[in-house]
Amino acid sequence: MTNTFPFSFLESIATRFQPPAWVVSETQQRLVLFLNHVLMQEKEAQNRLTRKKGSVVHIRWGLFALDLLITPAGLLDKASPDVKPDLAMTLAVDSPMTLIQSVMAGKSPPVKIEGDVQLAAEMGWLAENLKWDFEEDLSRVVGDIPAHALADAARRVARAVKSFLATAPGSPFQSAAASAVKAAS
Repeated sequence: MTNTFPFSFLESIATRFQPPAWVVSETQQRLVLFLNHVLMQEKEAQNRLTRKKGSVVHIRWGLFALDLLITPAGLLDKASPDVKPDLAMTLAVDSPMTLIQSVMAGKSPPVKIEGDVQLAAEMGWLAENLKWDFEEDLSRVVGDIPAHALADAARRVARAVKSFLATAPGSPFQSAAASAVKAAS
């Protein structure tokens, strides 16, 4: 009997499936809109990006790649594919399961960085300090009290899933949970 993660088949699908170009483009555009939404909630993030306006950041993870142009307003736009990036950031983890394991363990995934050091420092600051306030956005749709209750329920479900994955036999999350418990002792 092999000890494999129950959803390991998703990993093989993710590495072989190539969506149509229009799906990739629309997904990237939605991601840019979401990132700008989060950036607009944090004025300091916009100020930091304004200092690097006109710079292009290339982000790559396996088959996924995205070129982002920093606008004068401190927001992001999709860059033209023929523009040379000022900074290239590549996630050094190929497996989606390894990436999830790293995030669940509270660690940042390894990233290979090439290019503008100051721009890399700004991106690092954004990664550490920029957070999406899901509850605030939800409250605009359903009101404060239901949003708080739903966000609290989501946090409890996330903790339960993390706990379950950490204790499931053969789970790749088991070693990460053991490391976290050992570090907390």
